[in-house]
Amino acid sequence: GEPGAHDIVGIGHGFIPATLDMNIYDEIIKVSTEEARRLTRELAKREGLLVGISSGAACAGALILAERLGKGKQVVTMFCDTGERYLSTGLFG
Repeated sequence: GEPGAHDIVGIGHGFIPATLDMNIYDEIIKVSTEEARRLTRELAKREGLLVGISSGAACAGALILAERLGKGKQVVTMFCDTGERYLSTGLFG
């Protein structure tokens, strides 16, 4: 995907952590801030997972990839943040 403006803290083309090995992934899947926020709320409501917005974005990307790969394939993603910092923002309200 192409880099673009968003409101998701901790991810994006301007943030490249020293631990990221850019040789081990095939692509970056672009998701909207709205979709990341929606899935963050959905993970809390349906799965009991209090994760942050970057985890919602990871989930959105995983779902896009799973749909593209089709039935019978497995996709794994990691949720690396917590929703605690968003409790006072109205995200979950």
